[in-house]
Amino acid sequence: MKAITYEKFGGPEVLRLAQVDEPHAGPGQVRIQVRAAGVNPMDHKIRNGWLAEVFPTTFPAIPGNEASGVVDEVGEGVTGVAVGDEVFGLIAGGAYAEQAIASVFARKPSGLGWAEAAALPVAALTAARDLDLLGVTADDTLLIHGAAGGVGTVAVQMGVARGATVIGTASAANHEYLRSLGAVPLAYGEGLVSRVRDIAPHGVDAVYDIAGQGALPDSIELRGGTTDRIVTIADPAGAGLGIPLSTARATDGDRILAEAAQMAIDGKLKIVITTDLPLADAAMAMAQSETGHVQGKIVVHP
Repeated sequence: MKAITYEKFGGPEVLRLAQVDEPHAGPGQVRIQVRAAGVNPMDHKIRNGWLAEVFPTTFPAIPGNEASGVVDEVGEGVTGVAVGDEVFGLIAGGAYAEQAIASVFARKPSGLGWAEAAALPVAALTAARDLDLLGVTADDTLLIHGAAGGVGTVAVQMGVARGATVIGTASAANHEYLRSLGAVPLAYGEGLVSRVRDIAPHGVDAVYDIAGQGALPDSIELRGGTTDRIVTIADPAGAGLGIPLSTARATDGDRILAEAAQMAIDGKLKIVITTDLPLADAAMAMAQSETGHVQGKIVVHP
């Protein structure tokens, strides 16, 4: 099969379209003929070697950990899914390929496009996990750093669906976009505490850091000096401040994926695809993701 591979750490230039052996489904897994694969910031961080201690890489490596496609092989112990079914989910062993192994998956509703389905798993599972971890409920004020990206787009809408007031930081170009999702947009950077207090004079109830751009000290101040109900998925400096780096995988991922897909079908969750490129242009897709200023999601397709 064709896949995007790299044999050393580095920038987008290390990526190559190559012929590789097809993978096979193990216990609890299915193999899919990939229709679309999501591009996430984690992909270029792993490719650059920045997370080698957390995510060891065996070369040649295939990037990507979410996709949608058609099941063509079912592993031992899998029930409720058969060859020919359309699914989407988390991928083990790389998603930028013609075939991939889905390890956590759900059926793709007929009304959900391939690109939208491929863009949903990482964002939905991450946002749902962390909003639960933060205990976000109705009447909370939730501050999200980096609210316009893939995870942010979903987290904003899930927070709003829970009845929370969501304040989202992003560049000015993304403020109208955040308003369309139901958030109150704010610029990030110097003076953030003052800008947040203009909206929430007594501070905020919870903080979700997706950006990893050094906003955790401000977050602590806005929480009244406590690290309680602050979570980051992007700032390793959080550990030194007593703020957990959220990485655990949800134990009921299939249910979360199915519920998120239904929210999208019902019009309660907007999935925004910024760029959809052929697999051969994966280097271009990852370079765009690496800018850190993507609105919504980028996907590639074989």
